[in-house]
Amino acid sequence: MKFILGRKIEMSEKFQEDGTVVPYTLVSAGPCKITQLKNEEKEGYSAVQISYEDKIKKEVKAEKPEVKVGDVIDVTQFAEGDNIKVTGTTKGRGFQGVVKRHGFHGSLATHGHKDQVRMPGSIGATGPARVFKGTKMGGQMGNAQKTVKNLEVIGIDKEKNQLMIKGAIPGCRNGLIAIYG
Repeated sequence: MKFILGRKIEMSEKFQEDGTVVPYTLVSAGPCKITQLKNEEKEGYSAVQISYEDKIKKEVKAEKPEVKVGDVIDVTQFAEGDNIKVTGTTKGRGFQGVVKRHGFHGSLATHGHKDQVRMPGSIGATGPARVFKGTKMGGQMGNAQKTVKNLEVIGIDKEKNQLMIKGAIPGCRNGLIAIYG
């Protein structure tokens, strides 16, 4: 079970020997402490509870954990080249219309369309006399949990507890993220 909590610091780039540029996200990860082990007999499921910064707690499902309460998890469990997935909360954009939220093109600015340029248009037929679930409309954009898979660890700084993850991860600077190995 490779898992750690951390905070997104910034994005940067790294030059390789052949001159290509690799974008990466710098993450301050851990150290995290094991606070509780949950088992099938008592709670009905098997999991490990991990605390980060003494106030954030998260559970991770684990069938047979190799850890015990009080153990400390840090970045040394990861290695360069590891394939990971990262979960974070995306940046909140507030209430947005259909053009920005769903990429609608809008209508023509001429021929009787005075204030209708960025409107969604028709939202359904008159037969059912209702709007179907899932119809694309304006609404809250962002501020949702997002997971990005198949990311690669390209560097580890054990002294500073930092990971360099190739590519972009969800969230703003100093946002809480979970890294799964």
